[in-house]
Amino acid sequence: MIPYGRQDITQDDVDAVVGVLQSDFLTQGPMVPRFEQQIATHVGASHALAVNSATSALHIACLALGLGPGDRLWTSPVTFVASANCGLYCGAQVDFVDIDPRTYNLCPKALAHKLEQAELDGTLPKIVVAVHLCGQPCEMQKIHILAKRFGFKVIEDASHAIGGKYRGEFIGNGKFSDITVFSFHPVKIITTAEGGMVLTNDAELANKMALLRSHGITRDPMQMTHESDGPWYYQQIDLGFNYRMTELQAALGISQMERLDHYIARRHQLAERYSELLRALPVTTPWQHPDSYSGLHLYVIRLKLDAINKTHRQVFDSLREQGIGVNLHYIPIYTQPFYAEMGFNPSDFPASQSYYREAISIPMFQTMTDDQQDQVLAALAEALQA
Repeated sequence: MIPYGRQDITQDDVDAVVGVLQSDFLTQGPMVPRFEQQIATHVGASHALAVNSATSALHIACLALGLGPGDRLWTSPVTFVASANCGLYCGAQVDFVDIDPRTYNLCPKALAHKLEQAELDGTLPKIVVAVHLCGQPCEMQKIHILAKRFGFKVIEDASHAIGGKYRGEFIGNGKFSDITVFSFHPVKIITTAEGGMVLTNDAELANKMALLRSHGITRDPMQMTHESDGPWYYQQIDLGFNYRMTELQAALGISQMERLDHYIARRHQLAERYSELLRALPVTTPWQHPDSYSGLHLYVIRLKLDAINKTHRQVFDSLREQGIGVNLHYIPIYTQPFYAEMGFNPSDFPASQSYYREAISIPMFQTMTDDQQDQVLAALAEALQA
């Protein structure tokens, strides 16, 4: 089976983790801050905080921005459920904005229209989570302008997008958002096994998130409510969580970061080859916005169902039967039973509905060979035959 995604673990990665295992620190030591600084420097952000997952990163980002009961969070419906769940964790209401039919990201025009109506209704969001699906950044400048006009905060869910660029600058630099989130899950571009990171240029937000990831506890005398009792002393000054990253994970991440640019370049080679060789087949290949340089975490095709005598399910099943580990990213969140009970109307999201009927993620990972890619193409051609 050729998987849709796969991590690349080298001997350098193994040596880095073994080095930590043989050191004095397994949880809180020098590797985590080193990894944080490495990421912050690479993307051009002022602050970076490593956590145990991107889901945790989204949660503390929302809390740091003050999201709570009575507030609203909006995001794309075509994303993993964590992009929306983070709002519910905070007691807020969640709503969705339909996607752009070409980029599959949250549509700025749909967002503007929804915001105008929400302003009239008194239901404006406090936070918009802009998801960079497949690694392609959203149109962040347009979202930023709307944020200033309507007064909401912006989180970039860049779980797919480390190493990508928007308008020539690395995603994560915070130019058009308050907080950015990265994921280091094994199928992502680089991995720490599990893990995530939050980035911001706001020192106050960074301090708040640092507290929240570690039980709300501080050893900083400047943050304490009264003078320290001694060198052993700490205070819990907020209700936080155990969302810390381990030294083992950080060491793996540091090693993986050395190959990030190579990984992205290889993914672009594979994408260009896919796009060229798929031209003869009845599928739509990914469109890349001219302002973007995608991280290309995923390569999503859309079936031209009116040009083939197969259903979406038949093509998908055929590929799996031929040993191609295709997937579908993602099932629109509003259709999930937990969210459907909230009363969302699928007809409010026509572009997302259309995407779900046609999309298939075909294999894309940095160690993929041309021979493996040829196998995918041959299997797809067979699956599409009448």
